[in-house]
Amino acid sequence: MSGQRKSLSEFDAIVLGSYKDGALTDNASKEIPENIQKKIQEQLRCSGLKGKLGEVRMFYGLGENDENIPKKIAVVGLGINKDFKQSHVSEALEITRKAVAIGTRSLRELDVKHVGVDVMLHEHGAAEGATLGLYRFDSLKSVKNQKATPTISPIGSTSTNPDGNLCWDTGLIYAQAQNHARKLAETPANHMTPTIFAETVKSFLHDLSNIEIFIHDKEWAVQKNMGSFLSVARGSDEPLKFLEIRYNGGEKGQKPLAFVGKGITFDSGGISIKPSAKMAEMKGDMGGAAAVSSAIYGIAKLGLPINVVVSVPLCENMPSGHATKPGDVVKAMNGKSIEVDNTDAEGRLILADALYYTSSIYKPHSLIDVATLTGAMVVSLGEIYSGVFTNSTKLWEQLLEAGKVANDPFWRMPLDDKYSEDIKKSTVADLVNVGQKGVGGSCVAAIFLKEFVSGLTDDTDVSEKENNSLRLFDVDDADVDKKIRYAHLDIAGSMITYRDSGYNVKGMTRRPTRSLIEFARLIAKNPDFC
Repeated sequence: MSGQRKSLSEFDAIVLGSYKDGALTDNASKEIPENIQKKIQEQLRCSGLKGKLGEVRMFYGLGENDENIPKKIAVVGLGINKDFKQSHVSEALEITRKAVAIGTRSLRELDVKHVGVDVMLHEHGAAEGATLGLYRFDSLKSVKNQKATPTISPIGSTSTNPDGNLCWDTGLIYAQAQNHARKLAETPANHMTPTIFAETVKSFLHDLSNIEIFIHDKEWAVQKNMGSFLSVARGSDEPLKFLEIRYNGGEKGQKPLAFVGKGITFDSGGISIKPSAKMAEMKGDMGGAAAVSSAIYGIAKLGLPINVVVSVPLCENMPSGHATKPGDVVKAMNGKSIEVDNTDAEGRLILADALYYTSSIYKPHSLIDVATLTGAMVVSLGEIYSGVFTNSTKLWEQLLEAGKVANDPFWRMPLDDKYSEDIKKSTVADLVNVGQKGVGGSCVAAIFLKEFVSGLTDDTDVSEKENNSLRLFDVDDADVDKKIRYAHLDIAGSMITYRDSGYNVKGMTRRPTRSLIEFARLIAKNPDFC
Protein backbone atom coordinates (compact mmCIF):
# COMPACT_ATOMS: atom_id res chain seq x y z
CA MET A 1 0.00 0.00 0.00
CA SER A 2 1.36 3.37 -0.97
CA GLY A 3 0.99 6.88 0.37
CA GLN A 4 2.42 8.46 -2.78
CA ARG A 5 0.06 10.84 -4.53
CA LYS A 6 -1.28 9.74 -7.93
CA SER A 7 -3.47 11.33 -10.57
CA LEU A 8 -7.09 10.21 -10.80
CA SER A 9 -6.43 8.47 -14.12
CA GLU A 10 -4.19 5.91 -12.39
CA PHE A 11 -7.03 4.50 -10.28
CA ASP A 12 -9.56 1.83 -11.17
CA ALA A 13 -11.88 3.30 -8.56
CA ILE A 14 -12.08 6.02 -5.92
CA VAL A 15 -13.73 6.50 -2.51
CA LEU A 16 -15.28 9.90 -1.79
CA GLY A 17 -16.94 11.33 1.29
CA SER A 18 -20.25 13.21 1.12
CA TYR A 19 -22.01 15.27 3.77
CA LYS A 20 -25.71 15.21 4.54
CA ASP A 21 -26.29 18.20 2.24
CA GLY A 22 -24.73 16.32 -0.69
CA ALA A 23 -21.50 18.32 -0.76
CA LEU A 24 -18.19 16.53 -1.13
CA THR A 25 -15.34 17.13 1.28
CA ASP A 26 -13.00 20.08 0.72
CA ASN A 27 -10.25 17.69 -0.36
CA ALA A 28 -12.44 15.91 -2.92
CA SER A 29 -13.86 19.20 -4.22
CA LYS A 30 -10.35 20.33 -5.17
CA GLU A 31 -9.62 17.12 -7.09
CA ILE A 32 -12.93 16.18 -8.72
CA PRO A 33 -14.07 18.27 -11.75
CA GLU A 34 -17.12 20.42 -11.05
CA ASN A 35 -19.27 18.68 -13.68
CA ILE A 36 -18.60 15.30 -12.04
CA GLN A 37 -19.43 16.73 -8.61
CA LYS A 38 -22.80 17.92 -9.94
CA LYS A 39 -23.53 14.48 -11.40
CA ILE A 40 -22.67 12.84 -8.09
CA GLN A 41 -24.93 15.19 -6.14
CA GLU A 42 -27.78 14.64 -8.59
CA GLN A 43 -27.39 10.88 -8.40
CA LEU A 44 -27.23 11.00 -4.60
CA ARG A 45 -30.56 12.81 -4.49
CA CYS A 46 -32.08 10.29 -6.90
CA SER A 47 -30.73 7.33 -4.94
CA GLY A 48 -32.23 8.60 -1.70
CA LEU A 49 -28.94 8.85 0.18
CA LYS A 50 -29.59 10.54 3.54
CA GLY A 51 -25.96 11.32 4.20
CA LYS A 52 -25.83 9.22 7.34
CA LEU A 53 -22.41 8.01 8.40
CA GLY A 54 -21.61 4.77 6.62
CA GLU A 55 -24.29 4.92 3.91
CA VAL A 56 -22.66 4.03 0.61
CA ARG A 57 -23.67 4.38 -3.04
CA MET A 58 -21.80 3.06 -6.09
CA PHE A 59 -21.61 5.04 -9.34
CA TYR A 60 -20.35 3.83 -12.69
CA GLY A 61 -19.11 5.70 -15.75
CA LEU A 62 -19.88 9.21 -14.54
CA GLY A 63 -16.96 10.51 -16.55
CA GLU A 64 -18.40 9.06 -19.77
CA ASN A 65 -15.54 9.56 -22.27
CA ASP A 66 -13.25 11.33 -19.81
CA GLU A 67 -10.42 8.82 -19.22
CA ASN A 68 -9.16 10.85 -16.26
CA ILE A 69 -12.21 9.88 -14.17
CA PRO A 70 -12.26 6.33 -12.76
CA LYS A 71 -15.19 4.22 -13.93
CA LYS A 72 -16.15 3.15 -10.40
CA ILE A 73 -16.83 5.61 -7.59
CA ALA A 74 -17.96 4.78 -4.06
CA VAL A 75 -19.55 7.70 -2.19
CA VAL A 76 -19.90 7.27 1.57
CA GLY A 77 -21.97 9.42 3.93
CA LEU A 78 -20.18 11.46 6.59
CA GLY A 79 -23.16 12.96 8.39
CA ILE A 80 -23.53 16.69 9.06
CA ASN A 81 -20.81 19.01 7.77
CA LYS A 82 -19.29 20.73 10.77
CA ASP A 83 -16.04 22.28 11.84
CA PHE A 84 -13.99 19.74 13.78
CA LYS A 85 -11.83 21.72 16.16
CA GLN A 86 -8.63 20.37 17.65
CA SER A 87 -10.53 19.20 20.72
CA HIS A 88 -12.70 16.98 18.51
CA VAL A 89 -9.93 15.39 16.44
CA SER A 90 -10.80 11.93 17.75
CA GLU A 91 -14.32 12.30 16.30
CA ALA A 92 -12.96 13.38 12.91
CA LEU A 93 -10.58 10.41 12.93
CA GLU A 94 -13.32 7.92 13.72
CA ILE A 95 -15.81 9.22 11.15
CA THR A 96 -13.10 9.01 8.51
CA ARG A 97 -11.96 5.50 9.53
CA LYS A 98 -15.48 4.14 9.28
CA ALA A 99 -16.38 5.85 6.01
CA VAL A 100 -13.17 4.95 4.19
CA ALA A 101 -13.26 1.35 5.40
CA ILE A 102 -16.84 0.91 4.19
CA GLY A 103 -16.04 2.47 0.82
CA THR A 104 -12.88 0.48 0.15
CA ARG A 105 -14.51 -2.80 1.21
CA SER A 106 -17.40 -2.10 -1.17
CA LEU A 107 -14.97 -1.51 -4.04
CA ARG A 108 -12.99 -4.67 -3.28
CA GLU A 109 -16.14 -6.65 -4.06
CA LEU A 110 -15.92 -5.19 -7.59
CA ASP A 111 -12.43 -6.68 -7.97
CA VAL A 112 -10.60 -3.38 -8.48
CA LYS A 113 -6.81 -3.19 -8.35
CA HIS A 114 -5.97 0.43 -7.46
CA VAL A 115 -8.16 2.59 -5.22
CA GLY A 116 -7.82 6.33 -4.68
CA VAL A 117 -8.92 7.46 -1.23
CA ASP A 118 -10.39 10.85 -0.35
CA VAL A 119 -8.71 11.62 3.00
CA MET A 120 -12.02 13.21 4.08
CA LEU A 121 -11.80 14.68 7.59
CA HIS A 122 -8.38 13.30 8.58
CA GLU A 123 -5.71 11.67 6.45
CA HIS A 124 -4.40 9.49 9.31
CA GLY A 125 -7.88 8.09 9.84
CA ALA A 126 -8.33 7.54 6.10
CA ALA A 127 -5.17 5.44 5.84
CA GLU A 128 -6.13 3.47 8.96
CA GLY A 129 -9.67 2.83 7.76
CA ALA A 130 -8.61 1.55 4.35
CA THR A 131 -5.77 -0.63 5.64
CA LEU A 132 -7.70 -2.11 8.55
CA GLY A 133 -10.90 -2.57 6.57
CA LEU A 134 -9.20 -4.45 3.73
CA TYR A 135 -7.50 -6.93 6.07
CA ARG A 136 -8.46 -10.58 5.83
CA PHE A 137 -6.88 -13.84 6.93
CA ASP A 138 -6.99 -16.54 4.26
CA SER A 139 -3.40 -17.78 4.10
CA LEU A 140 -4.38 -21.32 5.13
CA LYS A 141 -7.19 -21.75 2.61
CA SER A 142 -6.51 -23.94 -0.42
CA VAL A 143 -8.76 -21.75 -2.58
CA LYS A 144 -7.88 -18.10 -2.06
CA ASN A 145 -10.41 -15.31 -2.36
CA GLN A 146 -10.42 -14.44 -6.04
CA LYS A 147 -10.92 -10.74 -5.29
CA ALA A 148 -7.45 -9.52 -4.46
CA THR A 149 -6.84 -6.78 -1.93
CA PRO A 150 -6.40 -3.52 -3.89
CA THR A 151 -3.59 -1.06 -3.34
CA ILE A 152 -4.54 2.32 -1.90
CA SER A 153 -3.21 5.85 -2.34
CA PRO A 154 -4.55 9.23 -1.22
CA ILE A 155 -6.40 11.57 -3.53
CA GLY A 156 -4.90 15.02 -3.24
CA SER A 157 -1.87 16.24 -1.35
CA THR A 158 -0.96 14.93 2.08
CA SER A 159 1.38 16.28 4.73
CA THR A 160 4.83 14.84 5.30
CA ASN A 161 4.60 14.82 9.10
CA PRO A 162 7.43 17.31 9.80
CA ASP A 163 6.40 17.96 13.40
CA GLY A 164 5.35 14.52 14.59
CA ASN A 165 1.64 15.02 13.91
CA LEU A 166 -0.68 12.36 12.54
CA CYS A 167 -0.84 12.10 8.74
CA TRP A 168 -1.45 9.57 5.95
CA ASP A 169 1.88 7.80 6.49
CA THR A 170 1.35 7.46 10.24
CA GLY A 171 -2.09 6.01 9.56
CA LEU A 172 -0.55 3.35 7.33
CA ILE A 173 1.99 2.46 10.02
CA TYR A 174 -0.57 2.22 12.84
CA ALA A 175 -2.87 0.02 10.76
CA GLN A 176 -0.10 -2.18 9.38
CA ALA A 177 1.08 -2.78 12.95
CA GLN A 178 -2.39 -3.86 14.04
CA ASN A 179 -2.69 -6.12 11.00
CA HIS A 180 0.61 -7.78 11.99
CA ALA A 181 -0.90 -8.41 15.41
CA ARG A 182 -4.16 -9.69 13.89
CA LYS A 183 -2.25 -12.24 11.82
CA LEU A 184 -0.23 -13.45 14.80
CA ALA A 185 -3.35 -13.99 16.89
CA GLU A 186 -5.60 -15.39 14.17
CA THR A 187 -3.13 -18.07 13.11
CA PRO A 188 -4.07 -21.48 14.61
CA ALA A 189 -1.91 -22.72 17.47
CA ASN A 190 -0.29 -25.54 15.47
CA HIS A 191 0.95 -22.89 13.02
CA MET A 192 1.87 -20.35 15.73
CA THR A 193 3.89 -22.14 18.38
CA PRO A 194 6.17 -20.18 20.74
CA THR A 195 9.08 -20.82 18.37
CA ILE A 196 7.15 -19.74 15.27
CA PHE A 197 5.80 -16.66 17.05
CA ALA A 198 9.28 -15.49 18.01
CA GLU A 199 10.66 -16.10 14.52
CA THR A 200 7.68 -14.39 12.87
CA VAL A 201 8.15 -11.27 14.97
CA LYS A 202 11.87 -11.33 14.24
CA SER A 203 11.14 -11.49 10.50
CA PHE A 204 8.90 -8.40 10.39
CA LEU A 205 11.23 -6.39 12.63
CA HIS A 206 14.60 -7.32 11.16
CA ASP A 207 14.80 -4.50 8.57
CA LEU A 208 13.96 -1.74 11.06
CA SER A 209 16.57 0.61 12.50
CA ASN A 210 17.68 0.62 16.15
CA ILE A 211 16.08 -2.77 16.89
CA GLU A 212 17.73 -5.57 18.89
CA ILE A 213 16.00 -8.95 19.18
CA PHE A 214 16.83 -11.76 21.61
CA ILE A 215 15.07 -15.13 21.68
CA HIS A 216 15.82 -16.91 24.96
CA ASP A 217 15.24 -20.62 25.63
CA LYS A 218 14.40 -22.83 28.61
CA GLU A 219 17.99 -22.94 29.86
CA TRP A 220 18.05 -19.13 30.03
CA ALA A 221 14.78 -19.11 32.01
CA VAL A 222 16.24 -21.71 34.40
CA GLN A 223 19.35 -19.56 34.91
CA LYS A 224 17.11 -16.58 35.68
CA ASN A 225 15.16 -18.64 38.26
CA MET A 226 11.87 -18.08 36.41
CA GLY A 227 10.13 -20.94 38.22
CA SER A 228 6.68 -19.43 37.77
CA PHE A 229 7.06 -19.17 33.97
CA LEU A 230 8.67 -22.61 33.74
CA SER A 231 5.80 -24.21 35.68
CA VAL A 232 3.25 -23.27 33.01
CA ALA A 233 5.38 -24.59 30.14
CA ARG A 234 5.97 -28.00 31.75
CA GLY A 235 2.86 -29.66 30.35
CA SER A 236 3.63 -29.02 26.67
CA ASP A 237 6.04 -30.67 24.25
CA GLU A 238 6.53 -27.28 22.57
CA PRO A 239 9.61 -25.53 23.97
CA LEU A 240 9.07 -22.20 25.70
CA LYS A 241 10.63 -18.99 24.42
CA PHE A 242 11.22 -15.61 26.04
CA LEU A 243 11.23 -12.89 23.40
CA GLU A 244 13.07 -9.69 24.30
CA ILE A 245 13.05 -6.68 21.96
CA ARG A 246 14.84 -3.38 22.43
CA TYR A 247 14.25 -0.25 20.41
CA ASN A 248 17.04 2.29 20.94
CA GLY A 249 15.55 5.44 19.45
CA GLY A 250 16.37 7.72 22.37
CA GLU A 251 19.55 8.86 24.04
CA LYS A 252 21.82 6.23 25.53
CA GLY A 253 21.01 5.80 29.21
CA GLN A 254 17.55 7.34 28.86
CA LYS A 255 14.99 5.37 30.85
CA PRO A 256 12.84 3.24 28.54
CA LEU A 257 9.14 2.69 28.17
CA ALA A 258 8.47 -1.02 28.78
CA PHE A 259 5.75 -3.32 27.46
CA VAL A 260 5.16 -6.88 28.65
CA GLY A 261 2.78 -9.16 26.75
CA LYS A 262 1.18 -12.44 27.79
CA GLY A 263 2.22 -15.08 25.25
CA ILE A 264 0.20 -18.25 25.81
CA THR A 265 0.04 -19.56 22.24
CA PHE A 266 -2.65 -22.05 23.27
CA ASP A 267 -4.45 -22.30 26.58
CA SER A 268 -6.22 -25.56 27.35
CA GLY A 269 -6.38 -24.64 31.02
CA GLY A 270 -3.80 -27.29 31.90
CA ILE A 271 -4.93 -29.86 34.51
CA SER A 272 -7.73 -27.42 35.43
CA ILE A 273 -8.95 -27.91 31.88
CA LYS A 274 -11.37 -25.50 30.24
CA PRO A 275 -14.83 -26.46 28.91
CA SER A 276 -14.68 -27.43 25.23
CA ALA A 277 -17.02 -24.63 24.13
CA LYS A 278 -14.98 -21.88 22.44
CA MET A 279 -11.69 -23.46 23.49
CA ALA A 280 -10.54 -22.99 19.89
CA GLU A 281 -10.50 -19.25 20.56
CA MET A 282 -7.65 -19.84 23.00
CA LYS A 283 -5.24 -19.67 20.06
CA GLY A 284 -5.65 -15.95 20.75
CA ASP A 285 -4.47 -16.14 24.35
CA MET A 286 -1.22 -14.61 23.15
CA GLY A 287 -3.11 -11.43 22.23
CA GLY A 288 -1.05 -9.31 24.61
CA ALA A 289 2.17 -10.65 23.11
CA ALA A 290 0.90 -9.93 19.59
CA ALA A 291 -0.10 -6.38 20.53
CA VAL A 292 3.16 -5.35 22.21
CA SER A 293 5.37 -7.02 19.57
CA SER A 294 3.47 -5.21 16.82
CA ALA A 295 3.39 -1.91 18.73
CA ILE A 296 7.18 -1.80 18.78
CA TYR A 297 7.08 -2.35 15.00
CA GLY A 298 4.97 0.81 14.69
CA ILE A 299 7.18 2.74 17.10
CA ALA A 300 10.32 1.81 15.17
CA LYS A 301 8.70 2.57 11.79
CA LEU A 302 7.80 6.03 13.10
CA GLY A 303 11.38 6.49 14.30
CA LEU A 304 10.25 7.87 17.64
CA PRO A 305 13.09 9.39 19.72
CA ILE A 306 12.54 7.20 22.78
CA ASN A 307 13.84 3.91 24.14
CA VAL A 308 11.43 0.99 24.39
CA VAL A 309 11.82 -2.55 25.68
CA VAL A 310 9.35 -5.39 25.08
CA SER A 311 9.30 -8.66 27.02
CA VAL A 312 7.18 -11.61 25.89
CA PRO A 313 7.08 -14.95 27.76
CA LEU A 314 5.85 -17.59 25.28
CA CYS A 315 4.58 -21.10 25.96
CA GLU A 316 1.56 -23.41 25.75
CA ASN A 317 -0.59 -24.36 28.75
CA MET A 318 -1.31 -28.06 28.29
CA PRO A 319 -2.29 -31.06 30.46
CA SER A 320 0.12 -34.00 30.58
CA GLY A 321 2.03 -36.20 32.97
CA HIS A 322 4.59 -33.41 33.29
CA ALA A 323 2.10 -30.61 33.86
CA THR A 324 1.91 -28.56 37.03
CA LYS A 325 -0.87 -29.86 39.29
CA PRO A 326 -3.35 -27.88 41.39
CA GLY A 327 -1.77 -27.48 44.80
CA ASP A 328 1.82 -27.44 43.55
CA VAL A 329 4.08 -24.67 44.83
CA VAL A 330 6.51 -22.86 42.50
CA LYS A 331 9.01 -20.08 43.14
CA ALA A 332 9.12 -16.92 41.01
CA MET A 333 12.22 -15.00 39.95
CA ASN A 334 11.78 -12.48 42.80
CA GLY A 335 11.90 -15.31 45.36
CA LYS A 336 8.20 -15.40 46.23
CA SER A 337 6.57 -18.82 46.44
CA ILE A 338 3.21 -19.35 44.71
CA GLU A 339 0.63 -22.04 45.35
CA VAL A 340 -0.96 -22.94 42.02
CA ASP A 341 -4.56 -23.47 43.08
CA ASN A 342 -5.84 -23.28 39.49
CA THR A 343 -3.64 -24.10 36.49
CA ASP A 344 -6.02 -22.13 34.25
CA ALA A 345 -4.85 -18.95 35.99
CA GLU A 346 -1.59 -19.37 34.11
CA GLY A 347 -1.24 -15.94 32.49
CA ARG A 348 -0.40 -14.26 35.76
CA LEU A 349 2.24 -16.94 36.41
CA ILE A 350 4.22 -16.27 33.23
CA LEU A 351 3.73 -12.52 33.58
CA ALA A 352 5.03 -12.59 37.16
CA ASP A 353 8.55 -13.48 36.05
CA ALA A 354 8.42 -11.27 32.96
CA LEU A 355 7.32 -8.26 35.02
CA TYR A 356 10.02 -8.76 37.62
CA TYR A 357 12.71 -9.30 34.98
CA THR A 358 11.71 -6.22 33.00
CA SER A 359 11.24 -3.89 35.96
CA SER A 360 14.39 -4.96 37.83
CA ILE A 361 16.75 -5.11 34.84
CA TYR A 362 15.58 -2.10 32.82
CA LYS A 363 14.04 0.14 35.50
CA PRO A 364 11.64 1.79 33.01
CA HIS A 365 9.84 5.05 33.71
CA SER A 366 6.55 3.35 32.73
CA LEU A 367 5.72 -0.36 32.58
CA ILE A 368 2.56 -1.58 30.84
CA ASP A 369 1.58 -5.23 30.61
CA VAL A 370 -1.08 -6.39 28.16
CA ALA A 371 -2.87 -9.69 28.71
CA THR A 372 -5.98 -11.69 27.87
CA LEU A 373 -6.11 -12.44 31.56
CA THR A 374 -9.54 -13.00 33.10
CA GLY A 375 -13.01 -14.15 32.15
CA ALA A 376 -14.24 -11.70 34.75
CA MET A 377 -13.14 -8.85 32.48
CA VAL A 378 -15.30 -10.22 29.68
CA VAL A 379 -18.28 -10.18 32.03
CA SER A 380 -17.45 -6.69 33.29
CA LEU A 381 -16.73 -4.79 30.07
CA GLY A 382 -17.54 -7.07 27.12
CA GLU A 383 -15.62 -6.31 23.92
CA ILE A 384 -15.99 -2.51 23.93
CA TYR A 385 -13.44 -1.52 26.58
CA SER A 386 -10.11 -2.87 27.79
CA GLY A 387 -9.69 -2.70 31.55
CA VAL A 388 -6.84 -0.66 33.02
CA PHE A 389 -5.40 -1.12 36.51
CA THR A 390 -2.72 1.42 37.39
CA ASN A 391 -0.89 3.03 40.29
CA SER A 392 -0.73 6.41 38.52
CA THR A 393 -3.57 8.78 37.69
CA LYS A 394 -1.35 10.61 35.19
CA LEU A 395 -0.55 7.36 33.40
CA TRP A 396 -4.25 6.52 33.32
CA GLU A 397 -5.11 9.90 31.80
CA GLN A 398 -2.44 9.44 29.15
CA LEU A 399 -3.67 5.96 28.21
CA LEU A 400 -7.21 7.32 28.12
CA GLU A 401 -6.14 10.04 25.67
CA ALA A 402 -4.28 7.57 23.46
CA GLY A 403 -7.31 5.28 23.42
CA LYS A 404 -9.57 8.13 22.34
CA VAL A 405 -7.34 9.00 19.40
CA ALA A 406 -7.25 5.36 18.26
CA ASN A 407 -10.92 4.73 19.16
CA ASP A 408 -9.60 1.81 21.18
CA PRO A 409 -11.13 2.75 24.53
CA PHE A 410 -10.06 1.92 28.08
CA TRP A 411 -11.95 1.83 31.37
CA ARG A 412 -10.23 2.27 34.70
CA MET A 413 -10.54 -0.48 37.31
CA PRO A 414 -9.32 -0.46 40.94
CA LEU A 415 -5.77 -1.51 41.73
CA ASP A 416 -6.49 -1.75 45.45
CA ASP A 417 -4.25 -3.55 47.93
CA LYS A 418 -7.31 -4.78 49.80
CA TYR A 419 -7.70 -7.39 47.06
CA SER A 420 -4.35 -8.84 48.08
CA GLU A 421 -5.96 -10.39 51.16
CA ASP A 422 -7.37 -13.10 48.88
CA ILE A 423 -3.99 -14.09 47.44
CA LYS A 424 -2.15 -14.20 50.78
CA LYS A 425 -4.23 -16.89 52.48
CA SER A 426 -2.16 -19.88 51.39
CA THR A 427 -0.96 -22.09 54.24
CA VAL A 428 2.01 -23.35 52.22
CA ALA A 429 3.25 -20.42 50.12
CA ASP A 430 3.62 -16.63 50.07
CA LEU A 431 0.86 -16.25 47.50
CA VAL A 432 -1.89 -18.25 45.83
CA ASN A 433 -2.62 -17.62 42.15
CA VAL A 434 -6.41 -17.20 42.50
CA GLY A 435 -8.74 -15.59 45.02
CA GLN A 436 -12.27 -16.44 46.06
CA LYS A 437 -14.12 -18.15 43.23
CA GLY A 438 -16.25 -15.76 41.20
CA VAL A 439 -15.48 -12.66 43.27
CA GLY A 440 -13.48 -9.72 41.88
CA GLY A 441 -11.43 -11.98 39.62
CA SER A 442 -9.94 -9.24 37.45
CA CYS A 443 -9.00 -7.09 40.45
CA VAL A 444 -7.40 -10.03 42.27
CA ALA A 445 -5.38 -10.93 39.17
CA ALA A 446 -4.16 -7.34 38.82
CA ILE A 447 -3.04 -7.08 42.44
CA PHE A 448 -1.26 -10.42 42.06
CA LEU A 449 0.75 -9.01 39.16
CA LYS A 450 1.63 -5.89 41.15
CA GLU A 451 3.52 -8.14 43.60
CA PHE A 452 6.13 -8.73 40.90
CA VAL A 453 6.83 -5.20 39.70
CA SER A 454 10.11 -4.03 41.22
CA GLY A 455 10.45 -0.33 42.00
CA LEU A 456 6.84 0.59 42.77
CA THR A 457 5.95 2.84 45.67
CA ASP A 458 4.91 1.19 48.91
CA ASP A 459 1.70 1.74 50.88
CA THR A 460 3.04 4.86 52.62
CA ASP A 461 3.17 6.66 49.27
CA VAL A 462 -0.50 6.33 48.36
CA SER A 463 -3.44 8.64 48.85
CA GLU A 464 -7.11 7.88 48.45
CA LYS A 465 -8.98 9.50 45.57
CA GLU A 466 -12.37 9.18 43.94
CA ASN A 467 -12.69 8.09 40.31
CA ASN A 468 -15.69 6.56 38.49
CA SER A 469 -17.39 6.10 41.89
CA LEU A 470 -14.66 3.61 42.90
CA ARG A 471 -12.18 4.05 45.72
CA LEU A 472 -8.79 3.89 44.04
CA PHE A 473 -5.32 4.12 45.46
CA ASP A 474 -3.03 6.32 43.39
CA VAL A 475 0.56 7.22 43.91
CA ASP A 476 1.47 10.87 43.92
CA ASP A 477 2.79 11.37 40.39
CA ALA A 478 5.56 13.63 41.65
CA ASP A 479 6.83 10.67 43.68
CA VAL A 480 6.64 8.33 40.68
CA ASP A 481 9.31 10.37 38.86
CA LYS A 482 11.98 8.20 40.45
CA LYS A 483 9.93 5.02 40.47
CA ILE A 484 7.96 2.93 38.01
CA ARG A 485 4.53 3.93 36.79
CA TYR A 486 2.69 0.66 36.25
CA ALA A 487 -0.45 -0.30 34.33
CA HIS A 488 -1.99 -3.70 33.72
CA LEU A 489 -4.28 -3.90 30.67
CA ASP A 490 -6.76 -6.80 30.73
CA ILE A 491 -7.91 -7.33 27.14
CA ALA A 492 -9.82 -10.59 27.63
CA GLY A 493 -13.01 -8.97 26.35
CA SER A 494 -11.57 -6.79 23.60
CA MET A 495 -9.36 -9.56 22.19
CA ILE A 496 -12.04 -10.73 19.75
CA THR A 497 -14.99 -9.28 17.87
CA TYR A 498 -17.95 -11.06 16.32
CA ARG A 499 -18.82 -7.95 14.26
CA ASP A 500 -17.77 -7.54 10.66
CA SER A 501 -18.29 -4.00 9.45
CA GLY A 502 -16.18 -0.99 8.60
CA TYR A 503 -12.64 -1.45 9.82
CA ASN A 504 -13.70 -4.09 12.36
CA VAL A 505 -13.04 -7.47 10.78
CA LYS A 506 -14.59 -10.49 12.49
CA GLY A 507 -12.04 -12.42 14.53
CA MET A 508 -9.04 -11.51 16.65
CA THR A 509 -8.88 -7.71 16.99
CA ARG A 510 -5.39 -7.35 18.40
CA ARG A 511 -6.28 -4.32 20.37
CA PRO A 512 -4.74 -2.21 21.85
CA THR A 513 -1.85 -2.12 19.34
CA ARG A 514 -2.66 1.32 17.90
CA SER A 515 -3.30 2.81 21.35
CA LEU A 516 0.13 1.66 22.54
CA ILE A 517 1.78 3.25 19.50
CA GLU A 518 -0.15 6.47 20.08
CA PHE A 519 0.83 6.45 23.76
CA ALA A 520 4.49 6.14 22.76
CA ARG A 521 4.11 8.93 20.18
CA LEU A 522 2.68 11.24 22.82
CA ILE A 523 5.63 10.48 25.10
CA ALA A 524 8.05 11.23 22.28
CA LYS A 525 6.27 14.46 21.35
CA ASN A 526 5.91 15.72 24.92
CA PRO A 527 9.05 15.24 27.07
CA ASP A 528 7.04 15.95 30.23
CA PHE A 529 4.46 13.31 29.32
CA CYS A 530 6.15 10.72 31.51
